[in-house]
Amino acid sequence: MALMTTPNISDADGFYAALLAAHKGLSEAESHAMNARLVLVLANHIGDATVLQQALALAREGA
Repeated sequence: MALMTTPNISDADGFYAALLAAHKGLSEAESHAMNARLVLVLANHIGDATVLQQALALAREGA
């Protein structure tokens, strides 16, 4: 399996709004912790080590 890099969220704006809402009222540290938990939840859902390595590499490129 390969990492999907083309847009695949049916309501990207809606998801972004929900993501921002989930962070509302959190401190910076709490926000970082929530992001870390979200990454781990989604990584568990994906489950494929190759895809996760590809995602890490792609995310690192933008850092």
